[in-house]
Amino acid sequence: MTKKTDPFKYSLDRLEDVADQISDVLNCPITIEDTHHRLLAYSTHNDFTDPARTSTIISRRVPEKVINRLWKDGIIPTLLKTDEPLRVPQIAEVGLSSRVAISIWKDQEVLGFIWAIESEQPFSDEDMDLLKMAAHAVKNKLLNLQIRKTKTEERNQELFWKMLTGHIHEKDEILDLFLRLGIRCPDTYAIIIFRLRDELTEETEKKLSYLLETTQQVQVLLTTVDFHEFIILVSPKTEHPLQDIKQFTNSMLQQLSDRYHIHHVQAAIGGIYDHITHIQPSYKEALAVLKTKERFPVETERLNSFSELGIYQYLDVLAEKRKGSSYSSYSLSKLEDYDIRHHSNLVETLERFIDCDSNANIAAKQLNIHINTLNYRLKRITDIAEIDLKNMNEKMTIYLDMKLKNVHL
Repeated sequence: MTKKTDPFKYSLDRLEDVADQISDVLNCPITIEDTHHRLLAYSTHNDFTDPARTSTIISRRVPEKVINRLWKDGIIPTLLKTDEPLRVPQIAEVGLSSRVAISIWKDQEVLGFIWAIESEQPFSDEDMDLLKMAAHAVKNKLLNLQIRKTKTEERNQELFWKMLTGHIHEKDEILDLFLRLGIRCPDTYAIIIFRLRDELTEETEKKLSYLLETTQQVQVLLTTVDFHEFIILVSPKTEHPLQDIKQFTNSMLQQLSDRYHIHHVQAAIGGIYDHITHIQPSYKEALAVLKTKERFPVETERLNSFSELGIYQYLDVLAEKRKGSSYSSYSLSKLEDYDIRHHSNLVETLERFIDCDSNANIAAKQLNIHINTLNYRLKRITDIAEIDLKNMNEKMTIYLDMKLKNVHL
């Protein structure tokens, strides 16, 4: 059996020329992408294309809806496990015609992908072998790109950390830094922290980076890592910054769970600012969100942003003010004494009732009691604590007193 001739054994300098060479050999349109589905090169002389390829070339990255569909259909997970060519059937809903894809590997790591559209007829076994040769030929070029990218990311992370810690904080310093990094200074931005249970491994960091690189919901400007926290600077894309950033954050949490089975991740969004010198305050506010979620996990379960914390923003200030004082809440003390003596839970009932915006029906469901039972307890609370639950000032005062019990400076 004669050994097949490798048409790619003579290396070309430019990746674009390699894409054209692969296209000539296989007689089909070719795109070469990195692991984050950013376009690195594409063949230029074939008339046939499809909407997905056109969008990729225009935006220099694969559309997010295409990536999501390829994950859902198991295409990308398979490409991340094998070095064999993979047939991808037509997916008309996202503008994808039938094609063949192959991963480009170096040892146990995927460096990128080659996508070949089957423009006239399905690939033969010989075509599949040629595509494998092409992947081998592209490997070293992508490896060199990856090395340069890693050095750039390490430098960016170091400079970003200096901004987060306040070592770089003057406006002119920050503007000059963004200019040197080749990043557009954002008009509006926020810091987001994703905190995992354990220290971030290199593999988990790669997965997080992949999600950030492929999202098109916000602009991800800078990232860095601190033990089990992944910290990012993002800029919204519409005139609804909080909505954009919250949707992006929730999408990240969902994809970490669905794609990678990474659960129990805490997310925190700092303040949203339009002045570039507030990067450190936004970071501190994101940390404050995480701290609050630790103290009040039930009440803040669905809250991720500093702007949504309400009274929880001010509990530390109030606790500091009362520190060392002899203040004692008369009404709360009365309820606590009653609960101890009668083995009841009037304090919990009152706290849950106010948590539910004084909605008796919702509070009763959360407490798993009949609404008549709740109404009876509320009457007892009114009598014992000597408070008027229809008086907002009295109600909020005892509510703050209950919350401050969980604040330890």
